[in-house]
Amino acid sequence: MTARRQKKNKKMRGSHTHGWGSKKKHRGAGNRGGRGMAGTGKRADQKKPSILKEYGKEYFGRRGFITPTRKEDKTINLDYIEKHTDKLTAKGLITKENDYYIIDIKKLGYDKLLGKGRIKNKYKVTGKISKKAAERIKQAGGETQ
Repeated sequence: MTARRQKKNKKMRGSHTHGWGSKKKHRGAGNRGGRGMAGTGKRADQKKPSILKEYGKEYFGRRGFITPTRKEDKTINLDYIEKHTDKLTAKGLITKENDYYIIDIKKLGYDKLLGKGRIKNKYKVTGKISKKAAERIKQAGGETQ
């Protein structure tokens, strides 16, 4: 529906009360009963049903910023693989072809390989690998993908 009336603030330019009578009648938040959720506290129980009907349960209680949860990568270090190469090979999580141990990081149950520790064996590693780990694997004569 279109409004045919001209807005009051446009019509009342130059009039410091804008048609509200004396200056004190249309002043601030007190005229409205407060700002925001004011007046909905302990003594306003009679208002609760109407507030709940209009806004729902979310009107009362805590609101605000919720910290987003971050998923951390499950990581494994080179020194762990170096120490437990025999055990992991026996379990079938690592396979050996010629001089290389073939490792799939996901198959081991991890998301990323980190470069802590020194290695002597040659590894062919697939999966998410840190720069330092890739560097150390290549120095030992291994390969990364």
